[in-house]
Amino acid sequence: MKRVGVIGGGQLAWMMADGAKKLGIELVVQTPNKSDPAVAIATETIIAAIDDAEATKVLAEDCEIVTFENEFVNITALSTLVEQGACFRPGLNVLAHILDKYEQRCYLQQIGLPVPKFIALEESNVGEHSYAPLQKFPVVLKARRHGYDGQGTFIIKDAETLQEKLSASRHPEKQSQYLLEEFIPFDRELAVIAARSITGEIAIYPIVETQQQEQVCRRVFAPADLSAELVQDIEAIARTFLESLQAVGIFGIELFLTSEGKVLVNEIAPRTHNSGHFTLDACEVSQFEQHLRAICGLPLGNPTLRSAGALMVNLLGYETSSGRDYLAQRQQIAQIPQAYLRWYGKTASRPGRKLGHVTVLLDDRNRHAAEAIAQQIESIWYA
Repeated sequence: MKRVGVIGGGQLAWMMADGAKKLGIELVVQTPNKSDPAVAIATETIIAAIDDAEATKVLAEDCEIVTFENEFVNITALSTLVEQGACFRPGLNVLAHILDKYEQRCYLQQIGLPVPKFIALEESNVGEHSYAPLQKFPVVLKARRHGYDGQGTFIIKDAETLQEKLSASRHPEKQSQYLLEEFIPFDRELAVIAARSITGEIAIYPIVETQQQEQVCRRVFAPADLSAELVQDIEAIARTFLESLQAVGIFGIELFLTSEGKVLVNEIAPRTHNSGHFTLDACEVSQFEQHLRAICGLPLGNPTLRSAGALMVNLLGYETSSGRDYLAQRQQIAQIPQAYLRWYGKTASRPGRKLGHVTVLLDDRNRHAAEAIAQQIESIWYA
């Protein structure tokens, strides 16, 4: 495969560039704005909305394979294109089990993977009895579609707040698009990136610990400090999921680790994932190259770390501004030993927006030292 279409032109598509160049693959991007990061690296660009099926038809006709940078797609419309010969990887049958978070929960439960307790909120069951199966507050309210970086996710502390949140919906019928689940008082949040090829080969990256702020990933520590048994359990979760769907591509699996040592699956993303950005500079083969290898029928690469450990810190927007490049801060961060800074080239900043990230290779797995480096980066960035 020499020509791959990518639906979405954000930083995830932009970071595919190095892997594509290494593998001799041309990337054609469908994205709504000429200023989107991946436009700068694409061989060709189709300027259109992510869910514009007519534009995707053009993309599919121009490429051997079409893949996804995000989940804002219309599976029904894309199914028509499959009937006309378009090839999507991951396949639409895989996305059908993942894009809706309620359907994802149901599927994970069906294949025996551990998940928090959950229910769908339908118009007919919004009331005290609707959340009784979850036993107590707080609970977590999630939009079933299109939530990312904390958007569409709310921690609800009492019944009154839940009713207010649902009542505030512009269209009351959209209550049927919410998922309600138990709040997990986790000890740590974990994540793992796993890929499966067309031939069934599986590659699993080191499991990482993630730290969130307002439900946006702020830091990633690789590898997570876990027992061999927990590592085996989490890798088994990844394998079970990939093999159950015969999925092709790379997937980001977010997990909770409870204080009792129990692992629960939080969410699965059918694409490259923020928790795997460290792989660009810290691993033999990045998650982005691995994804291209998987969907193009190439052998999977080595996912192991090139150093004892790694730290990734997201450079998040903290103000609303336009045209500011934060060059002085970036230059100062780049002076940190073994630091690799990736700047996405976005033209506008807003609080919580991912503008770039920095990965620091570590000579040992001293967590206190890694925390100190993270604090150093953030003190420069948020100064």
